[in-house]
Amino acid sequence: MTNEIGDFLDYLTYERNVSPNTIIAYREDLESFTAFLCNDYFTLGRDLLELRRVDHLAVRAYLAHLSRRKLSRSSVARHLSALRTFFKWLVREGAVEANPARTVATPKREKHLPSVMQPSDVALLLEQADTSVTLGLRDAAWLELMYASGLRISELVGIDVDDLELRSRLVKVHGKGSKERIVPFGSKAETALRAYLAVRGELASDPEEQAVFVNYRGKRITTRSVRRLFDGYLRDASLRSGISPHTMRHSFATHLLNAGADLRAIQELLGHASLSTTQKYTHLNDWQLIAVYKKAHPRA
Repeated sequence: MTNEIGDFLDYLTYERNVSPNTIIAYREDLESFTAFLCNDYFTLGRDLLELRRVDHLAVRAYLAHLSRRKLSRSSVARHLSALRTFFKWLVREGAVEANPARTVATPKREKHLPSVMQPSDVALLLEQADTSVTLGLRDAAWLELMYASGLRISELVGIDVDDLELRSRLVKVHGKGSKERIVPFGSKAETALRAYLAVRGELASDPEEQAVFVNYRGKRITTRSVRRLFDGYLRDASLRSGISPHTMRHSFATHLLNAGADLRAIQELLGHASLSTTQKYTHLNDWQLIAVYKKAHPRA
């Protein structure tokens, strides 16, 4: 299946314009499936594996194999989605007659309420960067912007100088699936961004570098570096473990909703394709439940 997987990934890259991260995920999932078939299911060498031998029973056995490895239901569902897309392409190319993954049921995903920070904890975290130095000004700026606009970490590091409109307090965001959206930010983020951009040249001496947030070598900062810095500021603030940069995005949405923002507007701000994805933020915090109970119950 090696050649077919390579051709499929080329199709996604050059015809569907799929993001590099998605290509990597597809490759890993399909190579994992191939290894399972060769080593555990058919117990054949890779060169002997024929696509026509892969049926729905093989796909089900693979999903069971993933479950035994303690993968989450969402991860198992992602693997199944990759197989469905791959075999759908193979059917279109005439390599197989039917899609063996199409009739396999998708595992029901666990429902997890997103972790959310209290506004006071967010404020404490945003105060941790040392704004007396250039790198501290940079970190204060991306921390403020991350919370102000509810950005994914990949969206944050992908922002270019031309994507910012400081006067209007707007930022163009390059989201999932190469989708763009315009997101506002507030006065605090504007102040932090102006302070950082005034000294950005001390880090980015190359005029060709378009990234807003750069590392000490003047190159675009990576998501890994942002996570490492975020964890450091989290420790400095003595906040609970389990908080991540994505928690800031959850907090952004929840705080807006708690203040009366419309769910449809929050969907647009977050860049969700479906409103059902945004609806997970409609949960109530414990303190809100207690407040409602005390106000409404006659025996409270």
